[in-house]
Amino acid sequence: WNCALFVHEKHDIQLLAYGVLCGGLLTDKYLGVSDPTETLDTASKQKYWYGTINEWGDWALFQRLLRTLRDVADKHNVSIANVAERYVLDQPQVGGIIIGARLSRGEHIGENLRVYSLRLTDEDFRAINAVLEQGRMLKGDCGDEYRRYL
Repeated sequence: WNCALFVHEKHDIQLLAYGVLCGGLLTDKYLGVSDPTETLDTASKQKYWYGTINEWGDWALFQRLLRTLRDVADKHNVSIANVAERYVLDQPQVGGIIIGARLSRGEHIGENLRVYSLRLTDEDFRAINAVLEQGRMLKGDCGDEYRRYL
């Protein structure tokens, strides 16, 4: 984010962010799951598990992040995915997000639209950032996760 923030501030350029939900791992479905490796049924989930989550921290820390996002979501009556989407959208260097979906499934369309009415509070940001700061800074450039693990 540091480089993106620099480019945004210097050139007034915003990002179109993808991977906001870590291939679906950053959702209510994975809260409380003890071992995610049995449910890594897509290349996207495998990429985010091996190439992002494990480099940032570990599954226990990721579970703390999911628990924090669930606590915030409960306050606003939305999903973990909605909170993650809104958190990214509220970053100054982000102009929009891409939410991936399987072509045959449309069950999350209505849920995803709830992000537009969600407003996170300063307290929400502090709680989320407190967990994010416990992880390691990810190394590499944009797209590195594709070149290293697939």
